Amino acid sequence: MRILRWTLAALLLACIGAWLAYAIMDPERRPIDAAARREAPGHFVRLADGVTHYEVAGPDTARVVVLAVAFSVPAYLSDSLYQGLADSGFRVIRFDYYGRGWSDRPMVTYDQDLFVRQLAGLLDSLRVKRPVSLAGLSFGAAIATSFTVRYPERVGSLIYVDPVFNTGRALRPEERSPLAWNVHMVLRGGSDEMARGQLYDFLHPERHPDWVARYRVGQQFKGTREALRRTRAAIAVAPHQAEQLRLLGAQPRGVLIVWGRQDRVAPFSESGALLAAMPRAALLPVDSAGHLSHLERPDVVVPGVVRFLRAQP
Repeated sequence: MRILRWTLAALLLACIGAWLAYAIMDPERRPIDAAARREAPGHFVRLADGVTHYEVAGPDTARVVVLAVAFSVPAYLSDSLYQGLADSGFRVIRFDYYGRGWSDRPMVTYDQDLFVRQLAGLLDSLRVKRPVSLAGLSFGAAIATSFTVRYPERVGSLIYVDPVFNTGRALRPEERSPLAWNVHMVLRGGSDEMARGQLYDFLHPERHPDWVARYRVGQQFKGTREALRRTRAAIAVAPHQAEQLRLLGAQPRGVLIVWGRQDRVAPFSESGALLAAMPRAALLPVDSAGHLSHLERPDVVVPGVVRFLRAQP
């Protein structure tokens, strides 16, 4: 009995220690509420699934360009395009997906339907009636594709920047349950690994010394990592978008593909398959650029996108 009591006491102490370590190491300490949002630029609107953070720049009567950003990085990912297009006379909208940045973290299924619904609701709230030019950056290309298939009349032209599409990626063991995911992300350093891993997207990460710190701002809000896990789970069961791309490629809509030649996330060699699916598309290869070509070579990407947009009817 004495051995049993000591064993139970040791287990209890171990559990308490693990809980204390979890509480200390957990970066998610703040609710995403009105107090937190006072720190954010831009605007907020309540849509069907929660509050969405968005920003708008450029003349209010100009052609509208919408920027859909990457898997986990908030709207600031589009900085160079956002400012460059606004300065060039376009009306530019960017927003944080649910689960990212300053938007809500609803406990729902984070599939393409959610993000398409969010974008449609945002455009409706801003009373955008005419077709927009929709730019998908990285994973934003998957969302831009799904949105255009669902609402072809709302998209006048498409821009893909270092695109990533749904490919049915298998889940890793730690992504299969909230408990395993939380242990991995907090106690095993997965959150910090994800923040530091953002530098992998750059060919020259040393030129972006503030990138990891900017990413960690969003990691402090409760519900962020579960939203990311649910997004990964939805991607794992989503159908491949090859058929959607062929469908859009058969339509007369203008398409521009921008791709960094040194992209390690979505290799430049994949541009051939995308061009085969969308034979009318124009390709803008970007030398000396990784997965975020618009940030590493804005001198090439921003003028290229402006020329494409001005050539559209």
